Amino acid sequence: MKIRLFLAGALLATSALATTVLAKPVVIKFSHVVAENTPKGKMANRFKELVEKRLPGKVEVKVFPSAQLFGDNKVLEAMLLGDVQIAAPSLSKFKRYTKKLQVFDLPFLFNDMQAVEKFQKSPEGLKLLSSMQKKGLQGLGYIHNGLKQLSANTKVKTPADAKNLKFRIMASDVLAAQFQAIDAMPLKKPFSEVFTLLQTKAIDGQENTWSNIYSKKFFEVQPFISETNHGVLDYMVVTSTEFWSELPVDIRAEVKKSLDEAIIYGNKVAAEKAVKDRQRIIDSKRSEVVAISAAERKKWINAMRPVWKKFEKQIGKKLIAAAEASNQ
Repeated sequence: MKIRLFLAGALLATSALATTVLAKPVVIKFSHVVAENTPKGKMANRFKELVEKRLPGKVEVKVFPSAQLFGDNKVLEAMLLGDVQIAAPSLSKFKRYTKKLQVFDLPFLFNDMQAVEKFQKSPEGLKLLSSMQKKGLQGLGYIHNGLKQLSANTKVKTPADAKNLKFRIMASDVLAAQFQAIDAMPLKKPFSEVFTLLQTKAIDGQENTWSNIYSKKFFEVQPFISETNHGVLDYMVVTSTEFWSELPVDIRAEVKKSLDEAIIYGNKVAAEKAVKDRQRIIDSKRSEVVAISAAERKKWINAMRPVWKKFEKQIGKKLIAAAEASNQ
């Protein structure tokens, strides 16, 4: 009798323990490198808010901004090890895992952010989200920062004006080729070092979006900003295929729904911020915004268009054509 009671008690204890284990919420660590008041930072916080509201006690989202957990150069490796579940690196950071995303670095490919959005929502753009599955990564959506402008110590209106100037770039072969095409010198340097490099005149200029130029105060140490809109700086929200596939179907659906809504919100913030920050730079009178005429823009396009051909085999001719078609 005592043995039966012991076994029954043990069974109940095991069952209670199993229930306790199962009751633990799924923890999603969301690591990114920007401040919380940026479009990406606000998107991440909105995602946390939506998920925890819809899945109380089932999912907990921990957001780590400003590279508190990992920088963009390490976060994907950490994700594959299970140390982080969601991140949103710039599209240039994925070269190790797929060459196709280099399409977003091609100069003068998109006329405006509407074209970028159209391509990202197209079958070809959505397919890119799954282009790294064999490497263990699954894209979940795109986050906008905006179109890039060219700042410099001297007024740059045509490609000839950029000759022999040193420009900081992200670690991208496409971006390096872009500046080499106009006889400028590209230097791959960390984003965190750009202000000091500009301030000390160790470099002559850089390319970035209005929001980055304003928030990082590059306009205070660069007398000219040419409004070239020559490229796009966007991010991909990404997770590991292992983590994503192991989420229960009902939880995965709610997490994705919340993320989709947070991305829409973040992209709206990004669009508004680009307009406001551009005007703030103009109002500061610290830097002159240089207008580029249609004729001057044509010179830039003609000078940099060969870069498309150079990376055509890596990216794919059809993919480049699909991206270009988004301008129509």
